[in-house]
Amino acid sequence: QVQLVESGGGLVQAGGSLRLSCAASGRTFGSYRMAWFRQAPGKEREFVAAISWSSINTYYADSVKGRFTISRDNAKNTVSLQMNSLKPEDTAIYYCAAARAGTVVKRNDYDYWGQGTQVTVSS
Repeated sequence: QVQLVESGGGLVQAGGSLRLSCAASGRTFGSYRMAWFRQAPGKEREFVAAISWSSINTYYADSVKGRFTISRDNAKNTVSLQMNSLKPEDTAIYYCAAARAGTVVKRNDYDYWGQGTQVTVSS
């Protein structure tokens, strides 16, 4: 069992930066692939970024590539998302998720989810 709690959301102007964090409970955190998804009002929840258990592999949606960076610290049971050059279209609730296996970008393949943190980017 893994419990996930996100933090770090807020209101920022376009071009600004935010850093989201996700704290995980459970001794098996290091064995999970971790990811960030987001959901804007009236839209489906979409994949943003993911990182393998070893941090060797990272994956990004095309819309955030070059602007967002995902990282993890298995000793501290945390995963982070550094978001730079934010745009109004990045406005959404951001969710942390954990998966043992399955497709990286497929939300149904993730086993555990946090409650989400709101990110609002003003123009």
